[in-house]
Amino acid sequence: MAKVRITAESVYTLDSQPISNGFVEFNDEDGTIMAVGQCDEGEVVSPGALVPGFVNAHCHIELSHLHKKFRKGTGMAGFIDQINELRDWAGRETKIQLTRQWMDKMWEDGVSAMADISNDDSSFEVKKNHPIYTRTFLEVFGSEPHMCEGVMSEVSQLQSVATGVGIDAAPTPHSCYTMSPQLLSASAAKGLESGFLSYHSQESQEEEDLLISGSGAMYENRKRSGMSTPPVTGESSLKYFLDRLAAVKQGPYDEHILLVHNVCLKQSDIDALKKVMKNPFFAICPLSNIFIHNALPPIDLMRENGLDIAIGTDSLSSNDDLDMMKELACLHINFPQVPMQELFTWASLNGARFLGKEAVLGSLTPGKRPGIVRVTGIDAEGFITEESCSKRVI
Repeated sequence: MAKVRITAESVYTLDSQPISNGFVEFNDEDGTIMAVGQCDEGEVVSPGALVPGFVNAHCHIELSHLHKKFRKGTGMAGFIDQINELRDWAGRETKIQLTRQWMDKMWEDGVSAMADISNDDSSFEVKKNHPIYTRTFLEVFGSEPHMCEGVMSEVSQLQSVATGVGIDAAPTPHSCYTMSPQLLSASAAKGLESGFLSYHSQESQEEEDLLISGSGAMYENRKRSGMSTPPVTGESSLKYFLDRLAAVKQGPYDEHILLVHNVCLKQSDIDALKKVMKNPFFAICPLSNIFIHNALPPIDLMRENGLDIAIGTDSLSSNDDLDMMKELACLHINFPQVPMQELFTWASLNGARFLGKEAVLGSLTPGKRPGIVRVTGIDAEGFITEESCSKRVI
């Protein structure tokens, strides 16, 4: 066993306060953290910060072939039109090659685990053989009630393929606006059975308008396409989701439920979900939200309510990169009141907790193997900037 000691101006263990002029010692063979602490007086300290490996809490890695192909600022309705037009332009081998390329880049940039969305099996072999741990959410769509049985049969077959490959995967619903009430409930039930569920929630005002008043760009888009729309409830899309969960299982829910985006989250929504969800997590994807409709989630409200926030990159159809540091820089620029310790907790520990992997990942705790990442380009106040970058140490 080879013990290696590395130093940095700041060490964010995430299980205690940051350490100034600190060190991390680890087993060079398997990456197990052995010790952390403050450097001896006179010890040479390397620049930057050391943090545990990141967890990308929301990604669509199989859409990597859509990099740089989408127009920005189209709103959700326009974005959906582009998805429908472009998502199948590439063949399977191209998709596999680009999936591997971008997962390799994420690994080098410091991502140790990922909660990923899949609609087909093109990413499965790459995930199986990759050092990034991935839990795959097999997302389903279907706006017409009569489609429910067929869609659920197809996703069950896809789950069997994933199981055969050896990756963790289970069905999950996409969102209120792409699913019939029946399909939303049926797929949510399968996700709850697995213990993990991911759901695109309150990503845009268009989504809220659809449920609250049956109006807006998304409503018109659905009607123009001849698709059924969800029932007008007069309530938020999140409350509608809670109703569809209750149709298949009464709360409280012990399962790990990830609500993704949360741009239109309000206090009344938080109050409603806290009554029934014991383990809710909230993935934010700031650069994707800006890309599509130039909006950001209500971070101050989320922090005031003590919500467990995690960070995702979303896909390369709605982002120029899959770089967690760029997401962190965006958050710091827009919400400078959030301490770096908290931002790194969102980027690592909370994602690990959602995935149920906090015993191994998420903090620089002796005995864990989270990966170690060096962050450079930190300013004089100790904050990351747009020039900051991350590189995996181990």
